[in-house]
Amino acid sequence: MLNWQCLSFSELSTTQLYEMLKLRVDVFVVEQTCPYPELDNKDRVEGVFHLLGYKGEELVACARLLPKGISYSTLSIGRVVTKQSARGDGLGHKLMSQALHECQQRWPNEDITISAQQHLAKYYGQHGFEQTSEMYLEDDIPHIEMKRIA
Repeated sequence: MLNWQCLSFSELSTTQLYEMLKLRVDVFVVEQTCPYPELDNKDRVEGVFHLLGYKGEELVACARLLPKGISYSTLSIGRVVTKQSARGDGLGHKLMSQALHECQQRWPNEDITISAQQHLAKYYGQHGFEQTSEMYLEDDIPHIEMKRIA
């Protein structure tokens, strides 16, 4: 059973903030061997929300929900990540479904743009996203822009 929490930066406890940043660094920097500036100042911007997925007391998934004008002219979902040891039972799809639900609750009927690792295009496509750009390199990893029309 997953327990979801969707919190603004100021609502995060220091433990939640630490666990979220650790999970993101463990996957994006260590697992994917990609040094990049994880702390980009968007986490604490007014209106940004952090979706945290817990299995018991363990943080196993998280995503960042950004209102219009921060990353794109549309809403955006970013820093979508699942803990390596918790993968294999559809956790990523549960995370994305919950992220879309939370966006709909906060910002009804809005388009959503994402910067997706290119190899995940099919995964995001299952959630209604369509490719809207050619491949580009972000931190030396092939990415594509994708959009989900409301």
